[in-house]
Formats: sequence, C-alpha cells, structure tokens
Amino acid sequence: MDEMQKIIMEYVIEEYVEDEDEILELDSPLISGGIVDSFSMVSLKRFLENKYNISIPDDKASPEAFDSVNKICALVKEFI
Repeated sequence: MDEMQKIIMEYVIEEYVEDEDEILELDSPLISGGIVDSFSMVSLKRFLENKYNISIPDDKASPEAFDSVNKICALVKEFI
C-alpha cells in the first residue's frame, strides 16, 4: 500500500466505517457497498482537494470514480 492509498484508506475508515469489525480492502466497494453515500462523497471530495491541493471537476467526481480506494487514488493522480 502506497502513502496515498494509506491516507485515503485511513480517512474512509475513520469517517465512514461504522462497524469496527468491517475489513476494507483497496478494491472494496465504497459507494455500491453502502459505506459512502452521496453526502459523504462530497466531504470525501473536499478532503482530497484540500489534502492534495487539487480541484476535482464535478463531472469527474462520479460514484464510479469514488467506489474504491484504488479508484479514488487513480482519480486524484489525474489532477496532481
């Protein structure tokens, strides 16, 4: 797990995972798995933009792009 994956995984677990026993993998479905909802996706987008000093266009911030830690990392890397 690289540094970006680690940071995003820790943020997702801390902010959105309610069940302490739930185990997340880098490809675990976040949106389709019900871990991150549309409101949470907005706060996650804001976190990423602030953390990496980027701007993610709304048309790129789709549920598909936010559906796993790996997909989120790929999205962020497009704008770094």
